[in-house]
Amino acid sequence: MKQDIKQYIFVIRELVSREIKRKYTRSTLGVLWSVLAPLLNMTVMSLIFTTIFTRDIENFPIYYLTGIILWNMFSAGSAQAMTSLVDNKSMLIKVKLPTGIFPLARCCTALTNLSYSLIAYVIMLVVFQIKLNAAFLLMPIYILLTFLFTLGIGKALSVMYIFFGDIQHLYTVLLTLWMFCSAIFYPVDRVAGVMRIIINNNPMYIFIAAARRSILEGLAPTPREWVMMLLWSLGVYLFGTIIFDKFQNRVMQHI
Repeated sequence: MKQDIKQYIFVIRELVSREIKRKYTRSTLGVLWSVLAPLLNMTVMSLIFTTIFTRDIENFPIYYLTGIILWNMFSAGSAQAMTSLVDNKSMLIKVKLPTGIFPLARCCTALTNLSYSLIAYVIMLVVFQIKLNAAFLLMPIYILLTFLFTLGIGKALSVMYIFFGDIQHLYTVLLTLWMFCSAIFYPVDRVAGVMRIIINNNPMYIFIAAARRSILEGLAPTPREWVMMLLWSLGVYLFGTIIFDKFQNRVMQHI
């Protein structure tokens, strides 16, 4: 059993390494782009929106960066996990490995890219003189909960993609809508009515808002927020796993 676990961990590490190398294969700076990209995006967004929301959002660059690094892990991880089984078709057929390793590896790749982005994030916290306290230590928990949520979505999508290839295009559109409903670059106070209700119950916004509050205000989530985050992350992860396991045999027949 221990030998199998070690083997699976080795395979996941190799798959993650392969994905990262493939992503930056024609890039001179390589993985440095994972650090530079959020900084450059933050600079552009700050130039555009700082004057618009100058009275609404204090420390807008950190507000934006906190949201976008979590969002990028979710969007990249879930979208790439969707095609993980098809992309690794030959390996699935030739090598006896648990099929769940492939969407997991794609989500781990997104998590690895987030870890690089955290370098840029820490630099900006120092630049903007954000005073950190004990609430900052909750950040790994927010990342873990977002990761479980991402993996659940990714596992369900990877099965759906086998039987319905157009889901990839539909999900791209959904991600765009989802991003705008996650209040990444605007204050929620500006939104009212049904849209406000949608945003407040959007799981990605709940994760992002909790992280922002801990970093910018030094506050931990309320008990209700903890319950909501746990329900969303664990619930979606279990749902995705159940869907994945249920259709696993049919996947091998159709792939």
